[in-house]
Amino acid sequence: MSSDNQWSADEDEGQLSRLIRKSRDSPFVPVGIAGFVTVVSYGLYKLKYRRDQKMSIHLIHMRVAAQGFVVGAVTL
Repeated sequence: MSSDNQWSADEDEGQLSRLIRKSRDSPFVPVGIAGFVTVVSYGLYKLKYRRDQKMSIHLIHMRVAAQGFVVGAVTL
């Protein structure tokens, strides 16, 4: 019966409180998120000046860079 109460408590947990809890457990989670946002922002900025590069290639490079940053931060 007490396990039913535990499940309802987990479901009531909001996104912000979940993020705060995970950042306490692993302090590199916010670093990974910040790096992801930075890489995506920079990629969107550079999208304007991509010259003759195809859009799909630019987006693939941006995705690989963002994923690489997150995996590197989580690995640390």
